[in-house]
Amino acid sequence: MNLGEILLHFLQSTGFAIFTWQQGLMILVSLVLLYLAIVKGFEPLLLIPIAFGMLLANLPGAGLMNPPEGDMPGGLLYYLYQGVKLGIYPPLIFLGVGAMTDFGPLIANPKSILLGAAAQLGIFVTFIGAILLGFTGPEAGSIGIIGGADGPTALYLTSKLAPHLLGPIAVAAYSYMALVPIIQPPIMKALTTKEEREVVMDQLRHVSKKERIIFPIMVTLVVSFILPSAATLVGMLMLGNLFRESLVVDRLSKTAQNELINIVTIFLGTTVGATASAENFLTWRTLSIIALGLVAFSIGTAGGVIFGKIMYKTSGGKVNPLIGSAGVSAVPMAARVSQRVGQEANPRNFLLMHAMGPNVAGVIGSAIAAGLLLNFFGG
Repeated sequence: MNLGEILLHFLQSTGFAIFTWQQGLMILVSLVLLYLAIVKGFEPLLLIPIAFGMLLANLPGAGLMNPPEGDMPGGLLYYLYQGVKLGIYPPLIFLGVGAMTDFGPLIANPKSILLGAAAQLGIFVTFIGAILLGFTGPEAGSIGIIGGADGPTALYLTSKLAPHLLGPIAVAAYSYMALVPIIQPPIMKALTTKEEREVVMDQLRHVSKKERIIFPIMVTLVVSFILPSAATLVGMLMLGNLFRESLVVDRLSKTAQNELINIVTIFLGTTVGATASAENFLTWRTLSIIALGLVAFSIGTAGGVIFGKIMYKTSGGKVNPLIGSAGVSAVPMAARVSQRVGQEANPRNFLLMHAMGPNVAGVIGSAIAAGLLLNFFGG
């Protein structure tokens, strides 16, 4: 080969030779998400691995998500993605979430579980909408679950019901979770008056150690007997919480809260982002799923706030309806948003612990909703 042929061969082997405008668009989207995560601070623990996974998946010729072919092994991210596809990562995430979660506000104010239930409205409204748009029952259930704002639950359910939709549903679920601080406040303000947002709630009662230990055991038993299909997610969530509250397995609790959930988050976030390749993502079907996911999340937020307004009326103005928006299960992001919007209306407002009640109820509620859908369509 002469020098010209060598240079030509080299140029043809570079990514520039096969680069498409669709890949360029997806890389641009990934850079915008990285900007939001790093510069604006929008849930960087989620958004950075997702956005960088998206960037990696759209590098021309890199093949990081390629399946094995003949004697050729698959790409690195393809193998890591099997933890998503087989439904392994989501329960492990739930174990870590349980170990980090204080169920005390929910135990102290059991009525807040109603707000968590109301925020699941988006799941079922969007399920009906997806059916009307021509999606099958299992596909519609997988799309609707995005409204719970619970990425692990959405992934777990989709891996069982509609694995061919894992990519767009994963990207939608985790993107909307990360963008809670942008999406929720306009909805919250549109549905409440300034007077309602200014309400200062009474301090919650003290919750005993005995109550904290009995709670995860009882929830596991009750939910699993009524809805066995929800046992995997609820069981792992409550096991993590029992690690936390028992105070006798500190090493296990710390591992679940830190090393385990951090490792799984890296693998899950990066591979979720890597499903957003240009050829799979830029289709009308995928974009309609992204749009339906936003509708689901918005209706879920609205459902929680509207039920919060009902509780405001029935309690004689003692419940701030803003805490209803935390009924979606983006823990603790949604609770922080309730706190922030409440303090904007009244600097004396401290809604965080009150909002944590419906927030953790939403985690349980979305897992139960997933169990219901799995029970209906899981065969």
